[in-house]
Amino acid sequence: MSQQPQPFSSASLYVGDLAPDVTEANLFEVFNQAGPVASIRVCKDAITRRSLGYAYVNFHTVADAERAIEQLNSARIKGRPCRVMFSQRDPALRKSGKGNIFIKSLDKSIDHQALHDTFAQFGEILSCKVEMDEKNESKGYGYIQFKTQEAADMAVAKVNGMMLGDKKVYVGPFIPRKDRQGENSQRKFTNIYIKNIDKNLDEKALTEVFAAFGQIQSCVIMKDQEGKSKGFAFINFDKAEDAERAANEMNGKELNGQTIYVGRAQKKAERESELRQKFEQLKLERQTKYQGVNLYIKHLDEDVDDDKLRSLFAPYGSITSARVMKDTKGGGKGFGFVCFSTAEEATKAVTEMNGKIVGSKPLYVSLAQRKDIRRATLEAQFAQRAKMQQRMPPMPYGPTGAPMFYPQPGIVYSPQMVAPRGRFAPPAPFPGQMVGGPNYMMMPGGGRGGVKNGRGGGMMMPKQPRQQPGGPMKGGAPPPMGGVPQPMAGGVPMPVGVPAGGPAAVDPAVIMQAGGVVPSNLIPLHADLLNQLPPEEQKRLVGERLYLLIAKVEDKLCGKITGMLLESCTNEELLYLIDNNAALHEKIEEAIKVLREHEKSQV
Repeated sequence: MSQQPQPFSSASLYVGDLAPDVTEANLFEVFNQAGPVASIRVCKDAITRRSLGYAYVNFHTVADAERAIEQLNSARIKGRPCRVMFSQRDPALRKSGKGNIFIKSLDKSIDHQALHDTFAQFGEILSCKVEMDEKNESKGYGYIQFKTQEAADMAVAKVNGMMLGDKKVYVGPFIPRKDRQGENSQRKFTNIYIKNIDKNLDEKALTEVFAAFGQIQSCVIMKDQEGKSKGFAFINFDKAEDAERAANEMNGKELNGQTIYVGRAQKKAERESELRQKFEQLKLERQTKYQGVNLYIKHLDEDVDDDKLRSLFAPYGSITSARVMKDTKGGGKGFGFVCFSTAEEATKAVTEMNGKIVGSKPLYVSLAQRKDIRRATLEAQFAQRAKMQQRMPPMPYGPTGAPMFYPQPGIVYSPQMVAPRGRFAPPAPFPGQMVGGPNYMMMPGGGRGGVKNGRGGGMMMPKQPRQQPGGPMKGGAPPPMGGVPQPMAGGVPMPVGVPAGGPAAVDPAVIMQAGGVVPSNLIPLHADLLNQLPPEEQKRLVGERLYLLIAKVEDKLCGKITGMLLESCTNEELLYLIDNNAALHEKIEEAIKVLREHEKSQV
């Protein structure tokens, strides 16, 4: 004797099939009609905080909850009918599948309530659902969960094959998807799919060919809008054995001079699932095969093609493939891939070729990575930098909203260097105006070693400290008028790149070509100069130059982008970015995309 199910003692309801914009306030207005509501919670995604389409409504009494199910099940909330049932705290009943049935071939006019009323005569229904599309129209199938398995069995026996509306429906036990997928390859079928057939072949001729295997119910050749054959067809047999024999014997045979494919007819979702599994398997095999032997090379000159790329790396081992990526016009994109036979050869090529100047640029060579891995690496670097910035004190800002400029004693600056860029830029300084700090001012005229201002002909000069009576000047001796930095008594070091014996020989044209962002007495950055400096000084020097260039393109995120590039690129790459405006813009766009995606993931 089967055990009778216990009545519900909980006043908690599950409300499903909700529109994404339904809130707790909307649900309170609806369910408060059935009785006083204790609490409501719309379930949301933990990361995106978007509604998952269902909620829990708690009443004070079971009677109010039962009344809510009776009155509000299938009620429309923001234009979409909801599904209301008692909340099942124990997932064992849901996972067991007991009492679940599946109905298909439903008439479009049958909704949740009509389906519920049709099957309610067989027993108590816990859940009833008709699947809807994005237009809120029936997909032609649905699900019902009875409280007992006996009620479900009776519904299958009585309704299967009956007419509901204008259609004969199928009613059977619900089979989980994982079990259905496992049976696909072994289940019986009567409908077969034929492709690659001669487009001059008609349905009568195709029926005559396949009639040898058994009685045929229907034969349809798919056609386009003009009535011409698409080259594939479907044939439905009376018996599954005949369909299976036709598929086995006719697959790969020639029909009117063309080799045809014959197999079991599959639904679109099933075909896509199989293709997806095959693609993932091939992708995994390819990644395993080329792991550690495929190299990524960038900063290639435009004239480098596949053959030249292969010749560059040929001395390091046997190359299985070498390819330079092309754009839509056939020009090189500046990067490519080289695949070696062994990991040892690939490692040797990375060691020898990374940073080597080929043509006009230093190459960047590393093991190739998938796009998702590269993206994850950049995001991890950004997250680590964000944590470090949280521990640092905020950068002081001036009255215009731009970061404060702190000049180094002993360096002559051009007005273009001191003035902020973009929306923070103040009016141009006039001769004699204090710029950047109390110790610097605009001086008229040119002066030895200085760079003339294009507007006023002035230059930045250190303000002379006052002479103390009876002693040396406070703060040490000033630098000479020519702007040559000298070691000071206060222990202030000389700027990097300036010879101790005199001013740096810098052509003003170099400064103007760089957009006024290079100090007038600093030698342009290059690898030999950086190699003579400590690592911290290298990063500082390159970072300052890079920051000013990035600020001209993206002033709001220039600090974060600079930090990302300093952490992810070598000195050779950074120097290349400083000299190559197009490559820098490409890096900036890539960094902005990473930052935007990181911000979305934090919402």
